[in-house]
Amino acid sequence: MTRIFDDDLETGFGTRAIHAGQRPEPLAGAIMTPVYLTSTYVQDALGRHKGYEYARSKNPTREALERNVAALEGGRHGFAFASGTACVDSIMKLFQSGDHIICGENVYGGTFRLFDRLLRHLGLSFSYVDTRDPEQIARACTPKTRAVLVETPTNPLMWITDLSEAAKVAHEAGALLIVDNTFATPYFQRPFQHGADIVFHSTTKYLNGHSDMIGGMAVLRDDALAERLAFIQNAAGAVPGPFDCWLALRGTKTLHLRMPRHDENGRRVAAWLAERVGPERVIYPGLESHPQHALAKRQMTGYGGMISVDLGTRERAARVLERTRIFSLAESLGGVESLISHPATMTHASVPPERRAQLGITDGLIRLSCGVEDIGDLLADLEHAFK
Repeated sequence: MTRIFDDDLETGFGTRAIHAGQRPEPLAGAIMTPVYLTSTYVQDALGRHKGYEYARSKNPTREALERNVAALEGGRHGFAFASGTACVDSIMKLFQSGDHIICGENVYGGTFRLFDRLLRHLGLSFSYVDTRDPEQIARACTPKTRAVLVETPTNPLMWITDLSEAAKVAHEAGALLIVDNTFATPYFQRPFQHGADIVFHSTTKYLNGHSDMIGGMAVLRDDALAERLAFIQNAAGAVPGPFDCWLALRGTKTLHLRMPRHDENGRRVAAWLAERVGPERVIYPGLESHPQHALAKRQMTGYGGMISVDLGTRERAARVLERTRIFSLAESLGGVESLISHPATMTHASVPPERRAQLGITDGLIRLSCGVEDIGDLLADLEHAFK
């Protein structure tokens, strides 16, 4: 429970999702946060203003979103960015040339591309390990290790990292634990409760939930660390526009309503797929056949709508991908509409083929993002595609 009002009223997740970080607009009393479409702010006098000088530094719509998501994650400080990748890039600017970052092997392809194609040429070094095994994280630590970055569940292989163990290893090495919570969202997983130092999201996905904006969000608890990231946000300027922030804020208001339906549909579709093609081919943390089902059940309160299926060959995958009608063939995930994709040629195309093969991102792997449509229609669509 978190206090979001001036008195002692404690509130649940749904109430925070709707109200946290916002107040009725003072001029007319508008209940919804306005879209402040301005680049600058008039100052009362030289050196005297209302807390706003230039919109890259602060925007009231952006601040409302930042406070809202920080409250949902149980953090103290939120920072919105122009995309999830811009968010990760800004977080990496907390470090300096010579620093070492340990990263999960199976992270979003754009994260790997950012690290491998750009940041390592600027003096940061990266080690990629299977973070399902805390011992591998520990063995990768060096005196220069400054952070451990994990994604759980991972995209697209749905690997689960034990966050408490990862935090223990990172902190013993004097490093930060940075967690990508995009797939689970704060509704199903609260990394700060397990020792995380920074939690980030692609707000494009479940937080927005309507596939109509691009954005990223970092949430922190430590004041000093937040002060450094605030400087980076302003100095580097990778901030979102106010309308994108408004769209994301509209989305978070229904997060507690959408996520149970994503989860319900995900469980039903995963069970159908397991019966159709065999549980060994279906990757979903909510299935008992998932090798980390017990950990997911302990660490998460739900499993969400993300499922991967290995159909063996690219030809079989293509036949399914091209025959669905409700599951639309597209990149991204987390919207109210169901999507289906081919990670090897879409989200993880920037990962070298030999690395994809080593991880298990085969040409026969497809990924489903189960939306909130009627489950009977989703199953009928898959029945048609698999026939």
